[in-house]
Amino acid sequence: MTNISQLLTADPVHMAILKAAGRIAERMQLSVYVVGGFVRDALMNRPTTDIDLMVEGDGIAFAVELSNELKLGKVVVYERFGTALIPGGEVEIEVATARKELYQPHSRKPDITAGTVKEDMSRRDFTVNTLAVSLRSEDFGELFDPFGGLRDMAGKRLVTPLDPDATFRDDPLRMLRATRFAAQLRFNIDPVVLDSIRRQAQRLQIISKERITEEIIKTLRTDMPSIGFALMKQTGLLPFAFPELDMLSGVERIGKKGHKDVFLHTLQVVDNAANLSPKMEIRFAALVHDIAKPQTKRFEKGKGWTFHGHDEIGRRMIKKIAWRMKISNELRDYLMLLTKLHLRPIALAKSGVSDSAVRRVMLEAGEHIEDLMILCRADITTKNPNKVKKYMSNFEHVEALMKDVALRDEMRAFQSPVRGDVIMQELKLKPGPSVGTIKKAIEEAILDGIIPNEYGPAFEYMMSIKDDLLNKG
Repeated sequence: MTNISQLLTADPVHMAILKAAGRIAERMQLSVYVVGGFVRDALMNRPTTDIDLMVEGDGIAFAVELSNELKLGKVVVYERFGTALIPGGEVEIEVATARKELYQPHSRKPDITAGTVKEDMSRRDFTVNTLAVSLRSEDFGELFDPFGGLRDMAGKRLVTPLDPDATFRDDPLRMLRATRFAAQLRFNIDPVVLDSIRRQAQRLQIISKERITEEIIKTLRTDMPSIGFALMKQTGLLPFAFPELDMLSGVERIGKKGHKDVFLHTLQVVDNAANLSPKMEIRFAALVHDIAKPQTKRFEKGKGWTFHGHDEIGRRMIKKIAWRMKISNELRDYLMLLTKLHLRPIALAKSGVSDSAVRRVMLEAGEHIEDLMILCRADITTKNPNKVKKYMSNFEHVEALMKDVALRDEMRAFQSPVRGDVIMQELKLKPGPSVGTIKKAIEEAILDGIIPNEYGPAFEYMMSIKDDLLNKG
C-alpha cells in the first residue's frame, strides 16, 4: 500500500487535526479515515480549506470528542445522516459515519444504514474522490484506493466508482459536479460517463435551486469557467441548470449579415473576467451581461443585427432569475447594476469623452465602478488586432479620466453640498417634490461641470435658479 503521511501533515494546522483524530480513534477503538477532496488535493498539491473524516462507527460521538480535543466547542449535528460539522477553526471539519445509501427515484433523500469504508466510498461521485487514508497510529497515512482513484487521477479522468447510470440516478447533482470538476481539475469526463449524463440530464429537475446555484458559483470560481459551462451545454444540463444561458447559443443569418454566437461570446467574456480578477461576482456579471440578447435581437436593413435595450431588459430579467436561483439580494442588485451599465463605458470609449459623461457613469456605478471597468475590459472579444489596439487605446483613456475625476470630485460619496434641510430653510419650503427638484438640479450642474462640488458655489447656483424651478411647479 502507498503511504502519504508526509503530504497529509505538510501543513501544521492539518497535522494537528489529523493527529488528534488518530488519538481519539485509538481511545474509542474505531477506524477513522480522512477521505475525498482533501486526499485528492493533497496528492495534486492543491490548496484545501476543509477536512472530511469518515468513521466506521458512531461519527457524531467521534465529532464531539474531536471538537473537545481541539477546543473548538461547537458541533453541528445532522442526526439523520450520521454526520457532524465542526466549525470555528482555521479549517472546517466534517465527520461522517461510514454508511450505505438507497435512493428513491424522485428524491435526493436516501434511506441510510451503517456501512464499511468501501461501501461508503462506492456511493461517492467519482473515483478521484474515493481515496481514503487511515489515521490510526499503526498505519497512519496508508492510502486505501478501492476503485482506482490514483489511476484515474494520473490519467486526468472523471470516472464513477459504480455504473454511472446508478451513480447519477441516486444523486443527479453529481452530473453538474462532473462539469464543475472538469473545469476545476482540468480533467476529462469519461465518454461512458458523458453518455450517461446526456441520458439523464432531465433528472436535474429534482435538485433544489440552491444546490444548482452553488455548483454554478463553484464553476465560476475555477480558473477557466468556460470548460464547465460548455460541458453543461454539450450534455443537455444547461436547460435545467440555467435555461436563459442555454438560449444564447446559435447564429442567425439574413443575406450576408450574421451575428456572433452570444453563448460562445459569453464564455469568452467569463474567461477574460477570470483572468482579470479572482472576484466571483465579476465573473457572474460576465455570465449574465448579455442575457437579454435573444429577446432583443432584430434585423435592420442597412445595419444588420441589433440588440437595442438588452442592457435594461437584461437588468429586469436578472431580478426573476435571482428569485428562481435563490441568489442573495446583495448579489442580485450587483448583477442588475453591472448588466444595466455594461455598455456605458464602452460607448464613452467609442465617442468623444466628456468629464460630465464620466461622472454620470461613476455616480451610477458607485462603489462598483472598478468592477464595471473590469467587466467592460473582459467584454472585448474581437479577434481583429487592429480593432483591439484602437479600442483599448480609447478605453484606457476613459479609465484614466475616471481615476482623475474620482480624485477631484470624490464621486463615490457624491451628493448635493446643499442639503435638503438648508433648501427648505432658505427657500421657505415644506418637505415635498420641490426640495428634491432643486437638489437634483444642483447635482446635475456639478456633474456637467457648471459649478464645483463645493457648498458656496452650489448655494449661489441654487439661489440663481430657484425662481425658475419653483415657478415651473
